Amino acid sequence: MKSASAIRWISEVRGQSAPSAAVADSEPARAGSPAGLGASASPDAVPGIRTSGRGTRPVFVPADPGVSTARADSGFRSLAVVDNSSDPQTGKIVSRWLGRFVLESGAVLPDLVVAYRHDGVPIGEGRQILVVHALTGSADAAGDWWAPLIGSGQVLDTDKYGVICANLLGSRYGTSGPISRNAQTGKPYGRTFPLITVRDQARVQWRLLDALGIGKLALAVGGSLGGMVALEVALERPGEISRVVPMAAPARIGQLAVGWDHIQLEIVDKLGLEGLDLARQLAITTYRSEIDFEQRFAGRVEPDGTPSIVSYLRHQGRKLLERFDEDTYRSLVLAMDTHDIGRGRGSTVAALQRLAAYGTRLTGVGIEGDILYGTTQVQEMVKAATTAGMDAVYREIHSTKGHDAFLVEWDQLGALLTEALK
Repeated sequence: MKSASAIRWISEVRGQSAPSAAVADSEPARAGSPAGLGASASPDAVPGIRTSGRGTRPVFVPADPGVSTARADSGFRSLAVVDNSSDPQTGKIVSRWLGRFVLESGAVLPDLVVAYRHDGVPIGEGRQILVVHALTGSADAAGDWWAPLIGSGQVLDTDKYGVICANLLGSRYGTSGPISRNAQTGKPYGRTFPLITVRDQARVQWRLLDALGIGKLALAVGGSLGGMVALEVALERPGEISRVVPMAAPARIGQLAVGWDHIQLEIVDKLGLEGLDLARQLAITTYRSEIDFEQRFAGRVEPDGTPSIVSYLRHQGRKLLERFDEDTYRSLVLAMDTHDIGRGRGSTVAALQRLAAYGTRLTGVGIEGDILYGTTQVQEMVKAATTAGMDAVYREIHSTKGHDAFLVEWDQLGALLTEALK
């Protein structure tokens, strides 16, 4: 699979040799994963943005000063030429201007723009499915990170369903985020981009769906951060989703993940660009399992004497620097650290009772060996859903890949989605 398109960041990483072909090729294509950097959120309040010094930033060439954009994305249109009357365009990533948007914090985005891709059955002519990407992903689920699952004759069969995926609020692949221009200053927001929450990201999904005329969803599904957003999409309008399938995503973010986020944020704040590289390396160790690392790297050494696991992690850090930036990464993970479906709703059970009242079904998918959002956390969510009166089931992906299994275990993912669509 190809990687998501991105603005090319011009940077120099010194003192690190490239990994062997075996190490570089052993990593499956990934469009995003959680737990990069962040700060903890209290159960009843939206946390503030942390501020501190940071190191040297990379230099980039903005594709368009008006919106955050991945210019190389097929079908992308800048804010200046957005033509809302002609979308959606099946199989293309397009951007839509959605006007003024008020965040949970009260901050206002005067020009919300969202990039998305719609495939399959036209809107209004059949059932629609929402797929939500993970931390560093893009709207290109059908052409990139979930390509084996979406298409004619695939599990998410575009001959039977319409499938839509939108780039999340705060991201950099066509949707408003830190690299967007601040209309008041004429410059990119950068670190001043307002604090966003998972609920803000879910409300943006509905803003787009409303604009496109999608009133009901047969399914909302996502992994990791995408699963968190899918839950909040369902809770935002519980009567308009038949089933929600959060994968490797809990009802609220776990404290171990918050701790990892804190450490990585400290690294980024102290070291800047080099810190983002190191933070990604640390995060990668939480995306896989001990078994996977042992099987792939035990006893292996690169020609220059570097342990293969070290070469692999350096490679992953450099890959992220080629397509991402510190401010976007920080914004997205700070959002993720606000995740708690019970916040302001009484409790997790009380929140899920909203879904039970409308007959929304839930499939909670845990992943064997996931140390980030482990099976116990997903099981607890399903138990709470059952207590709330929901039609809820727990399913588990058996894999040595750990948290990343929702991006690679195609046969098991296919079986889970087939069951969910019945």
